[in-house]
Amino acid sequence: MGMNLGSGPGAEPEVMMDINTTPLIDVMLVLLIMLIITIPIQLHSVDLNLPTPSNAPKKLDPVIVSLQVDADRNVRWNGEVLAGGRAELEARLQAASLQQPQPELHIRSHAKAPYEVVVSVMTSAQRAGLKKLGIVGSEQFAN
Repeated sequence: MGMNLGSGPGAEPEVMMDINTTPLIDVMLVLLIMLIITIPIQLHSVDLNLPTPSNAPKKLDPVIVSLQVDADRNVRWNGEVLAGGRAELEARLQAASLQQPQPELHIRSHAKAPYEVVVSVMTSAQRAGLKKLGIVGSEQFAN
């Protein structure tokens, strides 16, 4: 650091034309260090888009069995009325439980259907060993 004392007593001070570059260099060095720190590390890797293997197992659509319970106590298997009654229902449920994969059982009941008939259908499905059981159309009972 230098100091300008002037040209003598009683004289006007001269204007200094030199710029003090020390603070500028300090700021530049700080910015350079910040830039070096924030540069991401270069990884030597190559991104590849590999094809998926064709021997992957294909997703199968589930088999759906629709059971409807009418207001007249009739049980329908995919729209077909079971004439044999409960014995035919249980036989079909046993056959469905042996299929691989097991079918999904969708039970839909009429609003006026007796509760005991719907419960007996659900009980028969459980005894047959069916695991995928669902009640559909229950939004009609909201009101």
